[in-house]
Amino acid sequence: VMVWLRRCTHYLFIVVVAVNSTLLTINAGDYIFYTDWAWTSYVIFSISQTLMLVVGATYYLTFTGVPGTATYYCLIMTVYTWVAKGAWFALGYPYDFIVTPVWLPSGMLLDLVYWATKKNKHSLILFGGVLVGMSLPLSNMVNLITVADPLETAFKYPRPTLPPYMTPIEPQVGKFYNSPVALGAGAGAVLSVTMAALGCKLNTWTYRWMAA
Repeated sequence: VMVWLRRCTHYLFIVVVAVNSTLLTINAGDYIFYTDWAWTSYVIFSISQTLMLVVGATYYLTFTGVPGTATYYCLIMTVYTWVAKGAWFALGYPYDFIVTPVWLPSGMLLDLVYWATKKNKHSLILFGGVLVGMSLPLSNMVNLITVADPLETAFKYPRPTLPPYMTPIEPQVGKFYNSPVALGAGAGAVLSVTMAALGCKLNTWTYRWMAA
């Protein structure tokens, strides 16, 4: 019974994190509603995606102890997001406004570190966290390259429930961030180490809680 409860607790946490990652991902790809703050939104949502990915993937990876699990976790996030994005049809948006599987490279790097260091958790936390933090903002830029032009889409498909203060407007000439990818990668690389450690620690805490 305890083994069953422990496994259910782990899988429940994995599902919760994956669902939340999906919601963050949809927001991160929702650039058409942040046209004037596109780069600011890009940095913030890239970091939030990075942290959600690394804590869930690390947790899942250390739970199974099998290299490749982090990539599988990212695949779960991808499928969840694709299914959720199907709701764009009901809202009248084109389906080409969809996020690409940008998490898979980061998950592969996490698995590679875990495998190359012979399942060393400390190396996973340090090197894996840094690599995920640096790679995801770079991969996330693919979202901006592959989807339809955000500003054009915003005016072509106005959101009926969009409040007035979020009405799409022409972006200003001046940008606060000179390099949003570098800023997101730098901040993500630092914060991801902490979240990777949390992912490993959550595994320990869950086992102790279920065994108590």
